[in-house]
Amino acid sequence: MVRARAGGTGQRFNLGEATVTRCVIRPDFAFTGSHQVGVGYVLGCSHRQALLVALADALLQESDLHARWYELLIEPLVQMQTQALRHQQAQTQSTRVEFFTVAREAGTDRGEEDAP
Repeated sequence: MVRARAGGTGQRFNLGEATVTRCVIRPDFAFTGSHQVGVGYVLGCSHRQALLVALADALLQESDLHARWYELLIEPLVQMQTQALRHQQAQTQSTRVEFFTVAREAGTDRGEEDAP
């Protein structure tokens, strides 16, 4: 059950239901060099994605291998996310509308001419 708060700070209420896929994995040490247990949760029914998240979690817990796996796994994701954000900002900027008002040089604020 997904819960929310009215106005972000009000009372909690049930918003709806969501499917979550969970994976717990202990990778093969001979293949990965990791003894750690990895846990992954993803929204939806993607078993493969949950498996990849759990594998990444296990690999990033190894202090000896953390820097290498961070460089291989996380840095490309950060770059892709940054690029997607820039693309979205560029699209938003291209559709932005600038509103402005022009003050009348003669007349009152209602648009009437001043009487002599």
